[in-house]
Amino acid sequence: MNLRSVWRTAPTTGVLFVLLATLWGGSFVAIEAGVKEWPPLLFAAIRYDLAGVLVLAVAAVGGGRVLPRTRGDLAAVASLAVFVVFAHHALLYVGQETVPGPVASAVVALSPVLTALIAPYVLGAGELGRVQYLGVALGFLGVVSVTDPGGAGGIPATGTLLVFGATVAFAVGTVLLRRVRPTISAAALQGWGMLTGAVLLHGGSRALGEAQTVAVSTTGVATLAFLVVGPGVIAFLLYFRLLDSVGATRTMLVGYLEPIAAAGLSFALFGYVPTDGAVIGFLLVLGGFALVEGHALRDAAGGAVGRLRAALP
Repeated sequence: MNLRSVWRTAPTTGVLFVLLATLWGGSFVAIEAGVKEWPPLLFAAIRYDLAGVLVLAVAAVGGGRVLPRTRGDLAAVASLAVFVVFAHHALLYVGQETVPGPVASAVVALSPVLTALIAPYVLGAGELGRVQYLGVALGFLGVVSVTDPGGAGGIPATGTLLVFGATVAFAVGTVLLRRVRPTISAAALQGWGMLTGAVLLHGGSRALGEAQTVAVSTTGVATLAFLVVGPGVIAFLLYFRLLDSVGATRTMLVGYLEPIAAAGLSFALFGYVPTDGAVIGFLLVLGGFALVEGHALRDAAGGAVGRLRAALP
């Protein structure tokens, strides 16, 4: 059995996109609620303790090499653990003590823009064009606007900078992962990265003097369970189902829907209403994303048109 066979009978691509965006967007809402119940780094560490074990179990069932053996394997696990799991989530969870989930999701949605900005210097890839640089500028302007610093509902600068730092860490980890050629399966890479990153998060938690025993409420348990099973495992499988069906370029476009999903869930659960500045910021971030990744949008639009024509009599 492998991931493809498990998801062969999954719903249509559109449903998968919406479900994946809901799970990933919902993770920011769950983190916002969870850091009120848990010490932030301990919360992240336990999440990835559990998610790492579950994803490694998926890797063992799915086939392929599970144990890291080569330098490429170790480098990939290290890049994922240090930047994507540890640095990204440590900064994100602490930042979300003061930054609402929908705002955090909009800032993190800037990661493809930052990845495109960093990649030419790390990978020797082609320079960005003028339109793409305009997209980068729009994205940064969106981050400033979405936090509405001059408004009554403005977000504290420290929290914003922490979430932005988390976005930079994620982008750096993404770029570094492109430099290595691991031989282990994608699920195994994710699982080992999660567990190794969790060890680093536990170390960070202790270094910051966080309490290691917590009287956890029902909300605390519920948010942890959702983050482990939803974004941690189910979204992982959905992501690879989409990779198989539409490819990496189009799958990346799910990032467009995450802030919308986060805002909708936050409104439904907590009555959160974004400020006008935040709404403008959402649009600017998504506009920057569109300019930087315009080829992905054109590919997606072309594929949709092709499927529509094929369906017509």
